[in-house]
Formats: sequence, C-alpha cells, structure tokens
Amino acid sequence: MQNKGLIKFFAILFALVCIYQLSFTFVANGISEDAKTFAKGDFTKELRYLDSIGKETVFLGKTYNEVRDNQLQKGLDLEGGLNVILQISVKDILSGLANDSKNVAFVKALNDAKTNQRGNQDYIDAFFIEANNANLKLASSDIFGNKNLDEVIKFDMTNAQIEPIIKQKVIESVESAFGVLRKRIDQFGVTQPNIQMLGNSGRILVELPGAKDVDRIKKLLQGTAKLEFWETYKIEEVANYLISANEVLKKTEVAIKDEVKDKVSTGIDSLLTDKADSTQVQSNPLFEKLQITQQQGLSVLGYAKVTDTALIGGYLRRSDIVSNLPNALSNIKFVWGKTDEKTPDIVELYALKRGRDGKAPISGGVIVDARDTFDQLGKPAVSMQMNGTGAKEWEKLTGKVSQQGNAIAIVLDNIVYSAPGVSRGAISGGQSEISGNFTLNETKDLANILRAGKLPAEAKIVQSEVVGPSLGKESVRSGMLSFIIGFSLVLLWMVVYYGKAGFYANLALLVNILFIFGALASFGAVLTLPGIAGIVLTIGMAVDANVIIYERAKEELDSGKTVEEAVNYAYTWKGAMSSIVDANVTTFITALILFVLGTGPIKGFATTLLIGIITSLITAIFITRIFLDWSLSRNEKIAFSTSITKNWFKNLNFDFLGKRKIAYVISGTLIVLSLVSLFTKGLNQGVDFVGGRTYQVRFDKAVSAPQVTDELVAVFGSAEAKVFGNDNQLKITTKYKVEEEGEEIDKEVANTLFDALKKHLPADLTYEKFVNSYDGKNIGIMQSSKVSGTISKDIKTNSIWAVLGSLFVVFLYLMMSFRKWQFGLGAVAAVAHDVIIVLGIFSFFYTILPFNMEIDQAFIAAILTVIGYSLNDTVIVFDRVREYLDYNSSSDFKGLVNKALNTTLSRTINTSATTLVVLLAIFFFGGDSVKGFVFAILVGILVGTYSSLFVATPVMNDTMSDKEAKKMAEFKKEE
Repeated sequence: MQNKGLIKFFAILFALVCIYQLSFTFVANGISEDAKTFAKGDFTKELRYLDSIGKETVFLGKTYNEVRDNQLQKGLDLEGGLNVILQISVKDILSGLANDSKNVAFVKALNDAKTNQRGNQDYIDAFFIEANNANLKLASSDIFGNKNLDEVIKFDMTNAQIEPIIKQKVIESVESAFGVLRKRIDQFGVTQPNIQMLGNSGRILVELPGAKDVDRIKKLLQGTAKLEFWETYKIEEVANYLISANEVLKKTEVAIKDEVKDKVSTGIDSLLTDKADSTQVQSNPLFEKLQITQQQGLSVLGYAKVTDTALIGGYLRRSDIVSNLPNALSNIKFVWGKTDEKTPDIVELYALKRGRDGKAPISGGVIVDARDTFDQLGKPAVSMQMNGTGAKEWEKLTGKVSQQGNAIAIVLDNIVYSAPGVSRGAISGGQSEISGNFTLNETKDLANILRAGKLPAEAKIVQSEVVGPSLGKESVRSGMLSFIIGFSLVLLWMVVYYGKAGFYANLALLVNILFIFGALASFGAVLTLPGIAGIVLTIGMAVDANVIIYERAKEELDSGKTVEEAVNYAYTWKGAMSSIVDANVTTFITALILFVLGTGPIKGFATTLLIGIITSLITAIFITRIFLDWSLSRNEKIAFSTSITKNWFKNLNFDFLGKRKIAYVISGTLIVLSLVSLFTKGLNQGVDFVGGRTYQVRFDKAVSAPQVTDELVAVFGSAEAKVFGNDNQLKITTKYKVEEEGEEIDKEVANTLFDALKKHLPADLTYEKFVNSYDGKNIGIMQSSKVSGTISKDIKTNSIWAVLGSLFVVFLYLMMSFRKWQFGLGAVAAVAHDVIIVLGIFSFFYTILPFNMEIDQAFIAAILTVIGYSLNDTVIVFDRVREYLDYNSSSDFKGLVNKALNTTLSRTINTSATTLVVLLAIFFFGGDSVKGFVFAILVGILVGTYSSLFVATPVMNDTMSDKEAKKMAEFKKEE
C-alpha cells in the first residue's frame, strides 16, 4: 500500500478529532445530570440552573452554551419532547396580499386550490392552476393589482408574470413567521430548540427536546398574536335583538328535551341549573343555551357552555336572524371570551363595535413592549407600552369609552381576554394592561408572543409527535442493549470464521464506530432510535467489505500465491475493490434518496447509514490494511480462516441456473399470493399515509384492547386500540377531527380520550398528568402523534418516489457500469421481487403477529434498506461474472455465471449471517417501536439473499441471448 505514513497520519488525526467532538457530549451530559439532581424533578428549576451557567467556562475554554451546542444531539425518541410541523396558511397570505378581496372567482380559486391540492404539491402552485383554469385576471385592481402591490404589479401583467412576484411575497411572509416563531421559542426557554423552514411549502419544523407542557407549547406556537382593541356594546343595547333572534328560532328549531345540568358555584348558577325537569320541552332555543346578563351597563352579554358556542354562533350568523338587525347594530360583531380555570366549561359573550371598514380602532402593531406583571389586586396581568401613534389613538379611545360608560375589549386571536371599563377619563402615555383570570404561565406566554410580534397568517399544527422523557430513557436503554449485543456477536463471528484476520477486522470495526459517532457529532446530526438501528445495521454491513477482501485473498492463496501477494491483489481494483465500490454505491444511492425525501427520525436513520457506508469503506480499505501490513512485517502467519472454517464453501459446483425454473415457480407463487393478499386484504396503513392521531397509552394494569376499542368508537366514531408491547400498553389510533386544526381541537380530543379511558386509569390521575410529560412518568400518554390529510398525501407521494427513484437510478448505474441493460434489469427484477414479497407478508400477517406492522415512513426506510442490501448482494455476483468474462476464454456464458455464483457464495452467506444476527439483536432487544421496522428488514434480507442467487442472475442470463453472451465475452477479451 502506497503512502502508508500519510494514511496513518490522517487516520490518527481523524480519530483525535472524533474524540474531541465526542468529549463535548460527555461534559454536557455530566452538567445536565448535575442540573437534574439540583432541580429534583422541577423542569423550570432545571432550566434556570442551566441558564445560570450558560456563559461560564466549563471545558477547554468553552462556555456551557458552546459545549451544549457541540454535543451529539439526541432525537425526541431518545430525549423526549415535542416535534411539530406548522403550516403557515398560504391561503391567508394570498388573501391578505389581495387586500381581503371579495372577488367571487378569486375566493373560489382559493378554496378549490385547497380541495384539489395533490400530494407533494405546494398550495400556491395549486392556486395558480385554479386561477388559470378559471381565466382569472390576477392583476385586476380588486385582486393583486391593489394599492398595496401597485409598485410591483401592473394592470397589464399576465398571470405568468405575476406568479414569481406573488411567490416571493409568500416566501417573505413565511420567513417573517419563521422569525416570529423563533423569537417565541427562544424566550420560552427550552434547551437546544430546532426550527427550520421546509422548502417553499409554507411549513416550519419545530423540535423542542425536553419540552413537557404540551398543551401550553402548542398554544404558544399556534397563537397568531393578532391583538386588537375594540369598543363594546352594553347588554341593554343588544338585549332586544337577542330576544327577536330567539323568537325567530322558536319558529324554525325542532323542540328538544333539555338535560339536567350540574351546578357550579360561580355566580352564574342559573346557566347550569335546570329551570324545569328533564322532560320539559325546550321553548327558547337561544336562551336555553345562552344565559343573558340581567344587570344593565355590563359589556358581558351572557354566558354559555363551551360545547354550545358553535351552535349559538351558527344561530347569530343565520341570514334570517341577521336581517332583523336594527341600523344601530349594523356593525356588530359577536366574540367569545377567554375560559377561566375555575369554570373551564363556561365562556362569556361580547358584542364589539366595528368601524366602517370592519377593522379594530387599534391593532397590536402599535405595541412596542409587553411584560408580565401584577394588577392592583395582585393578580397576574400583562403590561403593554404603545408607540407614539398608538398612544394618541389609545387616549382618544379611552376618552370616548369613559364618556359612554361601556368598555374596551382587548381581543387576541379573536378571543376577548379582558374588557375593562374606563372610569377616570382618557388615558395618555400609551400604557395599557390586560388583566383577567390568568395564571402566571399564561401572562408569561402572552407577553412573550406580544413582544415577538404577530404571525403574518394563521399557523396550524398539521403534524406532531410528543414523546415522554421516560419513554425516551427506555428507548436509550433498549437501543444501547441491542447495539452491544449485535456488536458483540459480529466481533465473535469474525474471529471464529477468519481467525487473526477477523481480529484485525474487529479493530477496524471499533475505529469505524468511533468515526461514525464522531462524524455525527461534528455534523450536528441528531441521533434517533432508527438512527441507532442504522448504526447497528451498518455494523452488520461494515464487515461486508472485509469479507469481500478476505474471501478474495483466500482464493489467491488457494491459487498458490504467498500471503503478501494475496493481500496485495485483494486490495487492487481487479481484486476486490471494484466489487466493494459497486456494492456500496448502490446502497449509498438508496440511502441518499431516503435522506432527501425522508423527515424526522427516518432522516436520522438515513444520516447514520450514509455516514456508516463511508466510514466502513475507509476503515475496511485503509485501517484493516494497516493492521494486516503490520502483521505481515512481523512475519506472522495469516490464513484468513480457522481450523474449523478452512474448508467451508470450497469446491462448490451447484447448478444455480439449472434450478432457475424451480426458483421461478417458487417466486411466482409467492408473488401471486402476495398480490392476492394486497388486493383483497390490503395493508395496515399508518397515520403517516392516511392521516390521523396516534397515542401510546400506558396503564397501571392490563387492559382489554377490544373493550377499549368499543369504548373509543362510542365517543370518536372510529378508533382502534391494539396491544403495544406489554398488555398494559395500547396504541390508539383515530381519525377524529384530524382535519380540524388548532390548539383547542387538539386539547378537546385529548380531553375526550382521557374521559373515555378514565375508568381504566388510577382514580388520582389528573388530565394534566395524563397528557403532559414529566420525568418518571409511567402512566398516561407516553407518546402521541398527529398527521393531517395534507401531510399524509405528501408523505405517501415522497415514499413512492423514493422507491421508484432508487430503482431507476440504480438501473441506470448498473447499465452504465456493466454496459448491458440485462444486468440492470436482473437487479431491478430481484428488487421488485423482494419488495412485493415483503409487502405481501406485511399484508397477510398484520392481523396475526403481535407487534406493529403498519406501513409508515419507517417501513419505507426498511424497504429502501432492503433494496440497497439486495442490490449490494447482486452486484457482487455480477462483478464476478464481469471478472470471469475478462479472464476466461470459455464461451460457456452460463457456466461462467454458475461459477461466479458458487465462488461468491461464501461472501453472500457470511454477510447475510452477520447482518441477520445484528437484526435479530435489534428485533428482540431494541424496543417495541422498532420491531415492525426491523422485521421488514429481516424478511427483506432473507428474501434478498435468495433473489440475488435465484432471481437476479437467472433473469440477467435468460434475457441475454447466446449471441450477445458470446459477443460480450469476445469484447472483454479484446479489451
């Protein structure tokens, strides 16, 4: 090997860099444990401790913050926390750019774009398609040619000319939202938050490791922070209209029977107390749901149950009721108030005075600062300071309200937070305060989002995943256990099979592990549970390069060469290098496609696989060679086998091609059975592909999954509960309200789930403990996820393209590498064979086997891994065929193919065995969440090994005519 000194230098340098990078992880973990010990389970106290030492020098001249930023980051499945994808409403942005145009065709195009949006298609592209189909002139003055955009959009512009301008404006708005969200998150105080824009889709990924207060964080992220100040109507001004509305409803609403209501001691008992028994017929449709305020002069019109607000709002928006509005109330706007912790089921109704333009007198844009504080009664409040313009408007508005005796409603995101009166005349200076029934956390969050600013459009969570810290710790333990067991078994096998050479391969494997983790830390990659599976799988596949080299060296020794000559030849391109490169390039292509199209944990799996492929090549080709050369320089005997294995797989002469018809029958039967199951039974598609909500719920005792399913169907309409791991843990899936977005919807669904499961949970378990995360949690929601229909369509589209794209690219690569399309066809046929059979097995057994067999992103990652492995195996055989064509004068093409299959069988079985051993370790010890993922790869490896021997090569052989085969052999000899 040339330049041994230089290679050693870079190997040592790279190892030192990896150790340096990983040292930050050890230091940061130590400090984090100190913080946990200090806080004794108080997450807020833990954060304060870490913040307090953030700028202190703790290691090699670096502060704790710098050390923390350089550590190997753990994903949510290992750390616990919250992962969400927020969809910024591009529809709202376009409407805003059009100055809220009421153009009927424009509004229809906006709505149709959402309805007809295809998987993986950006909303804005769908909108322009709809606009063009409707022949809508977007440059008109009542759409984008308005005064807000007249500097960039001219009346004579075509839609094609306008499109890039509008797209740029949308990008700017999303970037603005990105900045606002980052400010909010930075002030919220989670450690190592990650926020990034996802292309031009209007989606923003937010990862908050260690976050525990789920409902609070979701509310913080989704709040638009659209702050407005409105005048209110008093009850006496609106009462007659409400009475007339009730009279109209009497004529149209079907009488129903009222249910007995529970009493609450809130001063509004009359709302919740029966005025009659449970058999009394309803005679006042509106007032049976809305309890009107009796005292004059108040801005609160009445009270209603939260569950009745949609019905009451529908009543008040009905055209036959709105037509009764007197002129004095023509600008009225009904808005609900904020819920109170003491009476969370009751809200207040307000009536706001709209101006001629329908806008509030003062908006939140005038706020320059906001702070959480306490009001005169010592209750939590938010103090706000306005700019000069706002101060003048505020003085004008407060003076007017003071004279009229009504109130100013402080409205945030269309909810009245408070409605104070003004008794001392106009307020100057621009200082204002929001007071009401707030908790300390609520005022902190409210001040935070007001300082950060409002979002340019509505932001809704379309995909989310919540993992509890206890589950994360369990995943770390199971992941590391599978890693240690799999790694140990591979080390043992290499020594048993290859003796001293296997020991050197093991040393290189240890260096490989150091390089993988060091590279992950250096690149700032996130380590996930699938990522650990990727590393363990890489260990199994890492020995492949050494196996190819060692098997080639054994062949050269058998031909009479010395050990040194055999080693030198094995490391040449004509020896083992061409096979190693071709095999790893095909695997790398599939991993790269997975990295580009995957998200979240799957991207983590692809990252570790990509890094593992590169480091495995480096260590096998260079590090193992250094150890071998060192051994040879000391005249040590190396046989590349042991006394047990030295005669294994020698002098094989199995007629693989002769048995191809039997293989075709077996494969054809399996494919037909798979297709029958796929078309009749189908697949168990996970929420990634069909949308929905998933909850992993743990109980304190065993529960009946069928019973829980029936109970959930009664409240959700459709739901499914399956045992997940142990019989005290269920995986619950439902599509209930998955297309309805917003923090309140998510909270409602979680509340409904809690109420439905309450009989199976400990009596003292509260909703907060059931839904939120905390250290040591072992009962309640351990993990949850939500995928909206739009996201699921994108995921499915990406997955299909990932599989088809990898097959196409690999086909092209093999066709160019081997100069014959038959080689590419044989490889692709084998892969298609493997994929169909794996799908068929998952289709047939998903109702039988006792672990999760959903078709989701993890399954697609498994399929692509199988594709890469199957191709790897096939390419090794094809390379040997190519080699024999180079050096053999025989015109017996089929004989050469059979010989190639027999001489590479040792490598095929060795690599398959080591990989299978590792996968079995992950399957049994890696945790419930990866069982289905690993099972798919296990099946794929078995089927892939079979197909490389009995499908890929026979297909290549049968599609190549004798004339072509002979011509190819002659062509090779001439080269």
